[in-house]
Amino acid sequence: MAYQSVDEYIAQFPPEVQETLETLRKTIQALVPEAVEKISYQMPTFAQHGNLVHFAAYKHHIGFYPGASGIHAFQQELSAYKGAKGSVQFPIDKPLPYELISKIVTFRLAENIKKAEAKRNNKKAEQQL
Repeated sequence: MAYQSVDEYIAQFPPEVQETLETLRKTIQALVPEAVEKISYQMPTFAQHGNLVHFAAYKHHIGFYPGASGIHAFQQELSAYKGAKGSVQFPIDKPLPYELISKIVTFRLAENIKKAEAKRNNKKAEQQL
C-alpha cells in the first residue's frame, strides 16, 4: 500500500501503537516546527534542508532512522538498542527514549542547516568566479 499521508500511515495500526507513533510525531514536530512532514520510503518523514528522520512501526519495535551520522553521534546512548548503520529499533512494548530522540533530531537539524549553508556559500563562490 502506498501511503498518501502520515495520518493515513498511523491510522493502520492498533490504538496503542497509534498513540506511540503520535507521541513520537508530536515530539519531533515540537523540535522542528518548520520541517515538512511527508511519506518517504513508505515511512513518516520529517524534512528540513533534506530529510531529517524517518520512523516506522513494526510488530516488535519502532524503527527510527536518523541516518548514519545520527546513529554514529549517539552510538553510546543507543548501545542498549538493536540497530544498524542508519537506524535503531526501540522495543514496542517499552517507553520510547524521547529525550534521546530529541537530541538526535536536534543534531540532525543542525547538520542539515550546516550542509545547506555550505552549499549556498559554494554557489556564491562559483558565481563570483
